[in-house]
Amino acid sequence: MDYNPSVIEKKWQEFWDKNESFEPSEDYSKDKKYVLSMFPFPSGRLHMGHVRNYTIGDAFARFYRQRGKNVLHPIGWDSFGMPAENAAIKNGSHPKKWTYENIDYMRSELSRLGLSFSKKREFATSDELYTKFEQGFIIDMFDKGLLYRKMGLLNWCPHDQTVLANEQVVDGCCWRCDTPIIKKEMNQYYFKITAYADELLNDLKGLEGGWPKQVLTMQENWIGKSTGLEFDLCFDEDSKAKLSGQFDCFDVFTTRPDTIYGVSYCALAPEHQIVNYMLENSLLSEQSAQKIKEMKRSSSIERQKEKSGVSLELYVVHPLTKKSIPVWVANFVLMDYGSGAVMAVPAHDERDFDFAKKYDLPIKAVIKPKDAELSEGKAFVDEGVLFDSEAFDALESKSAQSKIMDYFEQNKLGKKVINFRLKDWGVSRQRYWGAPLPFVHCESCGLVMEKKENLPVALPEDVQITGEGNPLDHHPTWKHCQCPKCGKDAIRETDTMDTFVQSSWYFLRYTASPSIWNEKAFDAKELEYWMGVDHYIGGIEHAILHLLYARFFTKVMRDLGYISCSEPFNHLLTQGMVLKDGSKMSKSKGNTVDPDALVEKYGADTARLFILFAAPPTQELEWNDSAVEGAYRFLKRFYERSNRAYATQSLPLIAHDSLSKEEKAARKKVYEALERSNDVFGERHTFNTLIAGVMEAMNALNEQENADVWTEGYWILSSILEPIVPHICWEVAQRLFERKNFTETAIKQEVFSVDTIPMGVSINGKKRAEIEVSASASKDEILTAAKESVAKWLEGTSLLKEIVVPNKLVNFVVK
Repeated sequence: MDYNPSVIEKKWQEFWDKNESFEPSEDYSKDKKYVLSMFPFPSGRLHMGHVRNYTIGDAFARFYRQRGKNVLHPIGWDSFGMPAENAAIKNGSHPKKWTYENIDYMRSELSRLGLSFSKKREFATSDELYTKFEQGFIIDMFDKGLLYRKMGLLNWCPHDQTVLANEQVVDGCCWRCDTPIIKKEMNQYYFKITAYADELLNDLKGLEGGWPKQVLTMQENWIGKSTGLEFDLCFDEDSKAKLSGQFDCFDVFTTRPDTIYGVSYCALAPEHQIVNYMLENSLLSEQSAQKIKEMKRSSSIERQKEKSGVSLELYVVHPLTKKSIPVWVANFVLMDYGSGAVMAVPAHDERDFDFAKKYDLPIKAVIKPKDAELSEGKAFVDEGVLFDSEAFDALESKSAQSKIMDYFEQNKLGKKVINFRLKDWGVSRQRYWGAPLPFVHCESCGLVMEKKENLPVALPEDVQITGEGNPLDHHPTWKHCQCPKCGKDAIRETDTMDTFVQSSWYFLRYTASPSIWNEKAFDAKELEYWMGVDHYIGGIEHAILHLLYARFFTKVMRDLGYISCSEPFNHLLTQGMVLKDGSKMSKSKGNTVDPDALVEKYGADTARLFILFAAPPTQELEWNDSAVEGAYRFLKRFYERSNRAYATQSLPLIAHDSLSKEEKAARKKVYEALERSNDVFGERHTFNTLIAGVMEAMNALNEQENADVWTEGYWILSSILEPIVPHICWEVAQRLFERKNFTETAIKQEVFSVDTIPMGVSINGKKRAEIEVSASASKDEILTAAKESVAKWLEGTSLLKEIVVPNKLVNFVVK
């Protein structure tokens, strides 16, 4: 009986497709499981990271189906985005055509892997129906004040010619193409995510145990809640006069009010309104003005590399000491955070220290370690004890912080405030291949929402994509429309939405049954049943961006009355990367493995088995060609040895006490694998240990000839392997058991009872023999058997000590 994976896999994929085997039931009285792997961007070909992600999710889905759960396991396509436009520029193809051709090919790749997705709920986020519903939500958010438009200094990617959200700037560069970003002032639409900052932070506690600690910490740090002191620094009279009375002061925020007596200069961002006023009114030397303009043109990452500054020749008055403090422009101060102004304490902040040393500014220490002296030549940044701080001398930092903030509030000098690192989410993008924002600009009415009955606002297909600017802005007719409010000629908004908007609610869309699919985005009853997602699987790289936005959108949808849950994902599994030769697979490194070629040569089951056996899912996986061969050989043996079992529609009844030692050992290994399966799918998710257990069971079965034991073994092993290697298991289980074994099997405790126990025998700690003793043997009986087994090593020695470790070993100490 030869194993032919191409024939077996084609047979069962056709069967599953014809019988719609993986569509969820609309019987909402059943227990449910919602299993979701993060959907892919349709780049054109699957990579091994996709295979790992979707195989993990598929294993969960298939396991729960065997347990009788109503399983929703959908797939879709995150199909808007810059790569489609870049492909259009490079290849001359339309983004839509490129995208949907890629979807067709990748769908067939997923099918060849035997993934048990619902096909009736598949969609692409670039589908006009999806855009219609999404635009409706955008209008609702605008109505509720959760979406607004304003001028802002934005992150601009010169390569992609579009705005980026703060979260999409990584080390000063575009998250997608690594181009250093620059700052550009323009109108932008924002989601008011800061209105949910406290809830997003507090609700992380409820995710403990279901989400990795690392992800929770990353989100907590990104939201960045801090308590501190906000106060004004007021100009002296000469500086006010220099500014023609336009500015009396500016506000600053600090989380370290205990350092306030060490403030020796202040720094403004190059984009600060006071700096702009001085530039516009020629209040700076030509050299200083030129240097500030260069700072403005620099990317965030460039501004953090080497500190640079310009004195504004202005002074503010210290609110406590009343001393004059110089005001500078510094390139490291950004308008993104706080007010774009900082109080600088070089003795207690490394960045401030470096700047002060470069420009020979005063450095005044006011905090020292509890039990040591201050070190020369560097900033002391830890908490300590205050000195040279007037009434607050000798206080420890924590106490001083509280007392200084109280003093400022009592004397109306400032106030205690809570700040967040999290900023409102800018969602405008100046590109074609995205969902249009449903707004109209009318000279009479201003900014007007499109009427919902006119949705979707769909993209025109007759566009020229050159890579320069926004094609929608250049289109001759598309943007010209009538105002939905007054009917006059108006201009349609040409910005499209950040693609993270689409992935922030796609998991809700999957809950819609086919019967309501075209009428509404989702149904309250169906949402109540399916949400939240029981298992969400994806990469750690989405810890901040996607996961934070999805949590925000879920809370917004709740407050808009669409859903009742507050968190989207009950359990999160972040799978590790697939490596080859120690590096992440990439075309540029030439170290990729083509999933299509792998399936063609070995079959999908081999690919799935290797990907889950090579490493626990949360760890990095190093590709190993010989291990792939090993996975194939195991499946071949598993298939061919199935002829040692006989056909039956029920688990064989076996009198365990009448079995031989080898038969008992085989049963024990089979049921140990079953126990491991329950553990792996329930808590640990270490599929590699489950597969190892099945391999051990197969080896033990091979040591005996009892057909009942073989049949029981295949009844259980083909069931617990089915989530991992479904094609071969359906083939074997159908032939032997008509798949009656694809259900939960009870553990039989009788198999774990033992008649004899193996024990190692050592002399002076070195193992010399192994014995088997009765499970009820006394200590004396064990020692007698042990001495007999090592008699030749005991001859001519003096026995000093006899050590018996129950059920494990005997050690004789001799000389």
